[in-house]
Amino acid sequence: MKSMYATRACSGVLLMLWIAVAGAAGDDTTLVLVDQGKSDYVICLPTEPTPVQRTAAAELQEHLAMVTGVTLPIRSENDIDDQQKSIIVGDAARLKQIAPDLNLQQLGYDGIVIRTCGPHLVLAGHATRGALYAVYTFLEDVVGCRWWTSTESYIPKRTTLRIEPLDQVHEPRLQSRAAFYRDAFDPVFAARRKLNGHHHRISAEYGGHRPFCGFVHTFYPLLPPEKYFDRHPEWYSEIDGRRTHHHAQLCLTNDAMRRELTANALARLRNQPDAQFLSISQNDWYGRCECENCLRVEQSEDSPAGPLLRFVNAVAEDVEKEFPDVLVETLAYQYTRQPPKLARPRDNVVIRLCSIECSFVQPLADGAQNEAFRNDILGWSKIADRLFVWDYVTNFSSYILPHPNLRVLGPNIRFFVDHHVIGLFEQGDAHSSVGDFVRLRAWLISQLMWNPDLDERLLIREFMQGYYGPAAPHLIEYLEIIHDAAERSGVYLRCFMEDTSAWLSLEDLNAAMACFDRAAAAVADNPEFAKRVRRERLPLDHVWLNRYHALQRTARIRRLPFAGPEDPMAACEEFIRLANEFDVRQHREHGRFQDYEANLRSRFRPPGPPPERCRDLNADQWFDVPAHQIHLARPGEWTCVVQDPLAADGHAVRMPGDHRQWAAQVRFSDDLRVGNPWRCYVVARYEGSVDDGVAMTMGIYDSRDGRSVAHHQVDVDSAIAGQYQVFDLGTHDLRGQMYLWVAPPERPGRIDSVLIDRIFFVRQTEP
Repeated sequence: MKSMYATRACSGVLLMLWIAVAGAAGDDTTLVLVDQGKSDYVICLPTEPTPVQRTAAAELQEHLAMVTGVTLPIRSENDIDDQQKSIIVGDAARLKQIAPDLNLQQLGYDGIVIRTCGPHLVLAGHATRGALYAVYTFLEDVVGCRWWTSTESYIPKRTTLRIEPLDQVHEPRLQSRAAFYRDAFDPVFAARRKLNGHHHRISAEYGGHRPFCGFVHTFYPLLPPEKYFDRHPEWYSEIDGRRTHHHAQLCLTNDAMRRELTANALARLRNQPDAQFLSISQNDWYGRCECENCLRVEQSEDSPAGPLLRFVNAVAEDVEKEFPDVLVETLAYQYTRQPPKLARPRDNVVIRLCSIECSFVQPLADGAQNEAFRNDILGWSKIADRLFVWDYVTNFSSYILPHPNLRVLGPNIRFFVDHHVIGLFEQGDAHSSVGDFVRLRAWLISQLMWNPDLDERLLIREFMQGYYGPAAPHLIEYLEIIHDAAERSGVYLRCFMEDTSAWLSLEDLNAAMACFDRAAAAVADNPEFAKRVRRERLPLDHVWLNRYHALQRTARIRRLPFAGPEDPMAACEEFIRLANEFDVRQHREHGRFQDYEANLRSRFRPPGPPPERCRDLNADQWFDVPAHQIHLARPGEWTCVVQDPLAADGHAVRMPGDHRQWAAQVRFSDDLRVGNPWRCYVVARYEGSVDDGVAMTMGIYDSRDGRSVAHHQVDVDSAIAGQYQVFDLGTHDLRGQMYLWVAPPERPGRIDSVLIDRIFFVRQTEP
């Protein structure tokens, strides 16, 4: 399996591939900016510097002082003579004499120039923030400074600073670059990472950002149903023959609606004069309009994107009259992702594709799992010169779990820029400070967005060595293990994964733990490195806590080592303590970690006594799933765990009798296939006052083959209200993608509830 980490050596200073250190077009003189703690250089600013150029000069002065101990003075070009050795920051007039061929006005957006001209060094660029980016690029890729996070950096120390000849221009292909990580929201760090997206909120002195007027999902913010629906239901979706605004969209062929929405959008733009983009985009759900006119357009375009794009084009045409420099953006998202057959985006319209359905363990360019998205972006790139992409680089169902997508980050970004993408929003763990190496991810993604031609393998190795010190080789080995495991499994790695059972085996986890043990030992004498390593182990700890009982069962059944914690309750408490110490805040999207703590603790209650059928059996001959280990669908609505003195461990799963959902489940894994089949038992009871009919149902279902393996209906006349009984579902070969389920009978007022004490399984001695 190909490693994501090259075996080529990586020096302490990683020069960007485009930096030339020899053969400069201008002069081959080596500049000595500082010689044994002394310097003849000044930092030269234009006569009327912009705030960004002042910041660039100050950042250069501060960092060169930290490197060499020498503080270079900052001077206006009017205050120095032509012979003064200078580092020229920005578009100083003297550039006409020093570099007459240099035309900064022709640079692309955010483009930079780094050039040695005789005894001078030029750090300049595009008017908006080019000078600042040139300074940061010089400091990072030539001097060797590293800003790992907003508070952690590496600054080399040199008494002499020599600069070989340089003559390069870099124009980033991605004009809008956003890495959605909490630490990257720090405005200074974001500027140093050359991020400029809507959420980074960078001050004008540091170059600002590229703000949206309404970031996304703006249909209802622009036309609130509570204001308009009663008077104009025809402005909203017709679904199943009825106009509605509940989980719906707008009727995109209604001209009166479009005029009102456009008027509201223009009013918003007038109140936000700095906006560079206007979002006219669908709500964050399905519910497109099915009226006759909308369907007619949709059918002629072979895609629901047809009526959307025609609508957005019409809005954009009116917007352009008053705001010619504002781009109107809309989404190609879920049902609108397929490009239309006829419609084409206007020049001031930008399409943003969203990769939410993709698999993030395979590259978009050639991964078989991502063929549909690949075809869509290829289709859009044929009809649009400028695309944006909303890409998903985390696991929104559980931030604190391994998410092995590092190997596709670089290839995917290169795939984007090769297909007309000029704006990229990489949505990461913005609401959690602890995830799967989130600091590495923010740093790596920002590097690749600035220059996709960089080798991500070298970048990863450099960050690991610089940020984790002697622990780096062991942590790199850990990343190899989890990425190899995911690729080997063939898992469809979505950005919503509840756990790692589909791809991370006990053997992989044991090997991963050994890597972290070696990493911790390697930095035991360095408190800062040790703290970083311990923090990065939390996702692995979370896997053990999430799957503790199943993994322990696997170890027993297959007689394998078990590297998980000996005392899971103590490990749970340590995990909670460290998560709060490291300020996790959210463990999943919209899920507060504080609310999750009780859920974690509930998994490790003291067990009840063995079922009577299992008291004389060896540990590898049976296993038990008590209430707190049963998977619950819609907790608080369809299911909940309650205290029950009649249950073996004092707790039971309760389901109200007013639904018939398979809401309580035990999911199986392939380790159960080792050896003989299992006899399956459910210990349950019902509460209610009824003389006949169904009390509950239960069974086993095979998701892979789409068939029922077992089904048992418990009637009232075969059960005793309020008394637990053991129900036998028979003997079966159990494997992954199968699950046992229990459901209430949907008899409100007659069956009050169904309660499950435990579900247990006994290995059969006969084949």
